[in-house]
Amino acid sequence: MTIQQLHYAITISETGSINKASELLYVAQPSLTSSMQELEKEFGLTIFHRSGRGVTLTPEGAEFILYARQVYSQYEGFMDRFGKAKNRKKKFSVSTQHYSFAVKAFVELVKEFDTSQYEFAIYETQTKAVISDVANMKSEVGILYLSDFNRSAMGKLLRTAGLEFHPLITCNPYVYLWSGHPLAKKESIRFEELQDYPCLSFDQGDAGSFYYAEEVLSTSEYLRTIKTNDRATMLNLMVGLYGYTLCSGIICEELNGSDYIAVPFASDSVMEIGYVTKKNTIPSSIGSLYIEKIREYLGSQL
Repeated sequence: MTIQQLHYAITISETGSINKASELLYVAQPSLTSSMQELEKEFGLTIFHRSGRGVTLTPEGAEFILYARQVYSQYEGFMDRFGKAKNRKKKFSVSTQHYSFAVKAFVELVKEFDTSQYEFAIYETQTKAVISDVANMKSEVGILYLSDFNRSAMGKLLRTAGLEFHPLITCNPYVYLWSGHPLAKKESIRFEELQDYPCLSFDQGDAGSFYYAEEVLSTSEYLRTIKTNDRATMLNLMVGLYGYTLCSGIICEELNGSDYIAVPFASDSVMEIGYVTKKNTIPSSIGSLYIEKIREYLGSQL
């Protein structure tokens, strides 16, 4: 096994095609195929299932790629620190549920670096993807929340994925809605008062478990619900349909605009927002700075 073979295997798994991987890697297709066959033979397993539509990972192949990513990520980190390739860009990625403060902290982080020398990425995505991105080391940091309802199930998922949860802030839920909403001027809003308006929630895809929901009270019987996967679309629905969502109340007006407000929600529920990292890993200097930026922003909102 070579580092090069692991890189090949990871690229094939990401593209789902030997042809596309061949183009990206600048390696002849027969050589790429031969290299993968040698790798599979060495370990006595089938990494890829090949068909006319491309290639897909076998169950044992998915596990192999998980470990391959970790090894290759460590190799890249080693080369960044000690290698001679001075032009190699340093990388930092974060995956997050839909929180504007996570984006705001990311913006402030990137401002401090020369982006020609670094490769940054932020993924606002589904809860399951946040977990898998950090577990697979696609992202160094993941941002999500726990509550009394999902804590046990999420804790088990995080442990299974080899992740640790680090609390950032505990807060009561708020109703987030358009400033022109009929309920916008109330001091607090009860659940019963929301029944005439659609509850907006972020779609969790095939993994649409109650435990993956980004909104508190995900098991409540909402008479009207609309799902979306985009924060900007959700804001549009708040205006066009008087929709609302339940959130932390930590709103970045600079990014979302001043046309939306958060009203306290009359509930005993509590949200604990935090970040997840891979167990037994030392955070990078950029990762540590990002968490510092989040703490600074959250502290300024208290």
